[in-house]
Amino acid sequence: MARRITGKLVIATHNPGKLAEMRELLAPHGIEAVSAGELGLGEPEETGHDFRSNAGIKAVAAAQAAKLPAFADDSGIVVDALDGAPGIFSARWAGPTKDFTAAMTRIERLLQERGATAPDRRRAHFVSALCVAWPDGHREEVEARVDGTLVWPPRGTAGFGYDPMFLPDGHTRTFGEMESIEKHGLPPLGLGLSHRARAFVKLAEICLEPR
Repeated sequence: MARRITGKLVIATHNPGKLAEMRELLAPHGIEAVSAGELGLGEPEETGHDFRSNAGIKAVAAAQAAKLPAFADDSGIVVDALDGAPGIFSARWAGPTKDFTAAMTRIERLLQERGATAPDRRRAHFVSALCVAWPDGHREEVEARVDGTLVWPPRGTAGFGYDPMFLPDGHTRTFGEMESIEKHGLPPLGLGLSHRARAFVKLAEICLEPR
């Protein structure tokens, strides 16, 4: 049986962009959220072979360390012409300094090397896997995606990561050009457009009291 989130929740991330999005998504539900970074928790080694398993690793580690329910996301961009890369290694492509400009440049270079210049050769999707883990080992897990096309040069300074080069289907602006309420705001204020917002809607149905 699905378990509801009550009281305090640890957000198992040290990524400020993810932390801000998760806090915005949780705020309407009255959940008190503290980050793994604020608690001084370390980052576990992500040894999973897919997004869902890596989200579970992070959530379980934080739940056991903090003795509180923990909420983790593992997400990334999957590029069709690059055989699914960078995928679960999306953050690692940015290196220890989190240089996503360099990571986006690397993707573009590889696309050019493969002759992927037309929009139909530049298809990609973002994936978000969410996991809530409790100290007793119980878990709730969901996953969602958003499809789009990669543009070059990158456009916009909003968002984070690969957002400036990702143009979601049906839209004329990249994630990097969208305000946060447009990208991941939930109805009625937003469209729940991003991969993380879509996954959160699924999770909220399972674990959160209606707003």
